[in-house]
Amino acid sequence: MKIGYARVSTSDQNLDLQSRALTEYGCTTIYQEKISGKNTDRPELKNLLKNLKKGDQVVVWKLDRLGRSLRDLVDLVALFNEKELNFISLHDHIDTTTATGKFSFNIFASLAEFEREIIRERTKAGLDAARARGKKGGRPKGLSPENLQLALTALDLHDTGKYAISEIAKRLQMPIATCYRYIKYVKEDKVADV
Repeated sequence: MKIGYARVSTSDQNLDLQSRALTEYGCTTIYQEKISGKNTDRPELKNLLKNLKKGDQVVVWKLDRLGRSLRDLVDLVALFNEKELNFISLHDHIDTTTATGKFSFNIFASLAEFEREIIRERTKAGLDAARARGKKGGRPKGLSPENLQLALTALDLHDTGKYAISEIAKRLQMPIATCYRYIKYVKEDKVADV
């Protein structure tokens, strides 16, 4: 069974061109959505994936109508292969029912993997260079001046021995876990200062 998927990015765009091409190709069912490809929640694509059966052909007008990125597209086609489905992109002349189509798609998959590796290498090189300059990555440690004042107050109340942590947290209007964390932070900071 040939099943089509058509998508446009905004509600004022028209699906007619894609729908006509998919119908002419012989798609008996066409899932249509008007939603950005960057949107991770594409309900019609989910419906399509839910209703596919072994041997079905997923047909799109163009590759970018199916995947948000090359990686997303490769993952979807891998899923199709797992479920023993075929994938056809009319505009890009890709048909995984043929050896040439499988070869073309594998080239796309290899390029996506290559792109990811380059990004990883650049990120690692940038972090190494920053460390060499004495920079540290990540979130800076410490509390804001307001939270430091809260932490000191919490420690003072705790050190009196009159209040349980739950009472201190309630007085300072903070979660109990935060109260524990603030007290621990100030104690360790004071120990470091000695």
